Amino acid sequence: MKIGIVGFPGSGKTTLFNALTGQNAPTGFGSSRVNLGAIKIPDRRVDRLAQIADPRKLTYAEATFADVPGGRGKESLDPQTIGRIREMDALVQVLRGFDDGTGDVGPLSELTAFEAELVLSDMQVIEKRLEKLRKDHSNPGFTKLLERCLEQLNAERPLRDISFSEEDLKALSGFALLTAKPLMLVLSRPESEAASPLPSELVSAARARHLELISLCGSVEAEIATLSPQDQLEFLAALGLEEPASARFLRAAFAMLDLISFLTHGPDECRAWPIRRGSTAVVAAGVIHSDIARGFIRAEVIKFDDLDRFLTEAACKEAGKFRVEGRDYVVQDGDICHFRFNV
Repeated sequence: MKIGIVGFPGSGKTTLFNALTGQNAPTGFGSSRVNLGAIKIPDRRVDRLAQIADPRKLTYAEATFADVPGGRGKESLDPQTIGRIREMDALVQVLRGFDDGTGDVGPLSELTAFEAELVLSDMQVIEKRLEKLRKDHSNPGFTKLLERCLEQLNAERPLRDISFSEEDLKALSGFALLTAKPLMLVLSRPESEAASPLPSELVSAARARHLELISLCGSVEAEIATLSPQDQLEFLAALGLEEPASARFLRAAFAMLDLISFLTHGPDECRAWPIRRGSTAVVAAGVIHSDIARGFIRAEVIKFDDLDRFLTEAACKEAGKFRVEGRDYVVQDGDICHFRFNV
């Protein structure tokens, strides 16, 4: 699954991408290349399990990010850019919160202009399909669904605000509708404003759209990434920050995909395994290996907070914090799982 870093040219997309991935992709106008990078998702639970188990290896969950070029115009998207955005599973829009020399700093106008571009593109796709459906009267149920979508778009509202059934989502999946994709916002700011409060009007706009908004300075995050853990703490304290903004951003972006992580730990490895929210124990077992799912017997489950408190499996059992679950158990975020199986 890919998370697209999107926005208009000059908003700071590639700077953010480079800060997150450690790559050195060229910045500036005119780039037509989509940059890709797999990024580890910070997880204090994995770090804590490593303290308890002292494993030989740590493995964090990962997400793939794509730096999508912004096209040719400052407030318009060309067809090639729209096509690339359609390929993404979720979107992070970067808003320019710094002066690029023009004296014009308008993150709110960028938000509304970008939203309008996506709404218009979705309208064109749906209208084209509706025109054909209305001529041949072949699928009245699907026609009604698309008319509902068009009504939402005509009101200048994104499709992600509609509660679709699973059946409707499956019917619409082939269109890769832009405004139906999960979206979060990042305000790209200069170092001097790294710890400043977010602009109130932008906060209000994000809240009205039910979108998460994070402030981030790409140059600061890139510098933090090069420091030792102790130097990072001192650097962040000097800026008035508790953790890198990129850590919170990555966790939020991961959650936006409707993913959670279950955990495994032992002397060989402590690991976070990403799964879809709502996945059952047998599905989670299959993420580790298909044989474990095929021969599934039971899942032995401890909540992370309980192991963090009692430190050992034996102590968790004694405290009544150790559970045995069947194949249909819905795995929760932070469950520490050990799967018993027989093939």
